[in-house]
Amino acid sequence: MPGSSNIADALASVVSHLTEHPEDGLSTDSEARASVQGDLRVIVQGPDGTTLVTDMPAAVGGGGSAPTPGWILRAALASCDATLIAMSAARERLRLDRIEVSVTSRSDDRGLVGAAEGVPAGPLEITTRVRLEAPGADPEVLARALDWAREHSPVDDALRRAVPVEVVVET
Repeated sequence: MPGSSNIADALASVVSHLTEHPEDGLSTDSEARASVQGDLRVIVQGPDGTTLVTDMPAAVGGGGSAPTPGWILRAALASCDATLIAMSAARERLRLDRIEVSVTSRSDDRGLVGAAEGVPAGPLEITTRVRLEAPGADPEVLARALDWAREHSPVDDALRRAVPVEVVVET
């Protein structure tokens, strides 16, 4: 379970390398390429052959055959935060018997379909709930591990911080 020494050792090795070679820290993330396969069903492919399928509900013209992109966003946040909690627990040599992260959001669909001026298309608010089982854990160490995880979660960070987005159109 999370907190194992192999995670801690791997992290320590990467931190040591990046401390000695900070130029190795900056990298271009792998591409996600999406193509519409019919109506609103979209296939997303990664460079290693990984695929992900999304679709929209019938109410907006989709087939409802796959998760929506908004659900994928929430899933990405839940997964990323759970991963970083496991990494943080390992760094702190903290034994966690259970890590469960759930993410919900509240949105106004008028923004998605353009039914009202000034209504955001994305979530109005996001709630992350973390459930942990950490028998005998020092509450201060547990709080420190959770703070570190949230601070270092790439998806959490991307949602909290304004990230410049460039759109290049090719025809």
